[in-house]
Amino acid sequence: MVRRKTNIWPYLLIAPALLVILSVVFVPAVNAILMSFQNYDLRRPSQTGFAGLANYIEIIKDPLFGEALVKTILWVVFGVGFQFVFGFILALLLNKKFKGRGFVRSVSLIPWVTPGVLIGLMWRWIYDGSYGVLDDILLKLGLIGDKIPFLAQESTAFPSVVVTIIWQGIPFFALMLLAGLQGVPRELYEAADIDGANAFQKLFNVTIPSIKNTIFVTTLLRIIWVANSVDVIFNMTGGGPAYSTQTLSVYIFNTATSLNLGYSSAMSIILTLLLLLVAVPYLRSMFRNQEA
Repeated sequence: MVRRKTNIWPYLLIAPALLVILSVVFVPAVNAILMSFQNYDLRRPSQTGFAGLANYIEIIKDPLFGEALVKTILWVVFGVGFQFVFGFILALLLNKKFKGRGFVRSVSLIPWVTPGVLIGLMWRWIYDGSYGVLDDILLKLGLIGDKIPFLAQESTAFPSVVVTIIWQGIPFFALMLLAGLQGVPRELYEAADIDGANAFQKLFNVTIPSIKNTIFVTTLLRIIWVANSVDVIFNMTGGGPAYSTQTLSVYIFNTATSLNLGYSSAMSIILTLLLLLVAVPYLRSMFRNQEA
């Protein structure tokens, strides 16, 4: 029997990437799981030790966790939903030929490539109740009679941060969907024209079915990223006023910075499981549609 010689080069080539993934993803994830079962509060180091399910039981009793969960759902639904709608419209426009299209495509990416910290600071200035540019514009247009502290009152703070995350994410959807649109065969549109299809019929019967996999993947990525987003909200409101903009990721971050690492780890595990509950059926549905 001839023994096949094993080629170790592929394993050696991917070894550095695997080591990086293990060191920056897998090891911290395992550490977070272990820490979630501990009473790990650095403000009281003498009480550190195994706590069993105490942190998870505390989550069930924590009213702030429930409020943050509801805020996270609204944050994702409205944030990602409007990002997709406006991003799709922008992708359709950028897919058409017009003078200066390359320049417009480049400029449209600015919100996406801008760091989240800078976006938070910029929009906090826009919404500022004393010298914000938005109040100034609304006053000059006569739409309001007095300045509105958008980020300082509960009724306007959350919608304000949602608008910001929508503005940030539109270019990502536009870029990904534009790539999908450019891969749609022209023959499909020509056949639709021959059949007498109008613009809406071509959109819903040709365009969307042709890029449905791109829509699936892009939407799933944005759901995960928006649900885990901290920088924009933290730099705009810090989760306030009165926890009105505190999503789960912001609550976890605030709890961790207050040195209660055990409780924040437990909440992180819960958030991960919730995202898995969304991602797994989403991916299964996508693969099922591909097989069909």
